[in-house]
Amino acid sequence: VQLQAYGGGLVQAGGSLRLSCVTSGRIYSINVIGWYRQAPGKQRELVAIMSRGGSTNYADSVKGRFTYSRDYAKNTVYLQMNSLKPEDTAVYYCNANTEMGYNFWGQGTPVTVSS
Repeated sequence: VQLQAYGGGLVQAGGSLRLSCVTSGRIYSINVIGWYRQAPGKQRELVAIMSRGGSTNYADSVKGRFTYSRDYAKNTVYLQMNSLKPEDTAVYYCNANTEMGYNFWGQGTPVTVSS
């Protein structure tokens, strides 16, 4: 499984960004695909996760502001981020966990929210 994330950038507080993660390879083996982020000096944390069946869960800090969606035809998942806050500044990563328990990471895409 290969993952390629993009869409990060610099945005003012209150603004929006949409991150994309394109999947390729043995995508049929993916059980769960998630978005994580890592801010400078902090541990990587889960932002949102989607199961194969489409159910989603969000970190409390982003509930109501971020929306996770997917486009089967494009093998792509999206993270729509609205009402961004400076504390959302981080490098965002997509992650896939397969039915065999393998874990794959895409390269990060940086998001900077200015106050």
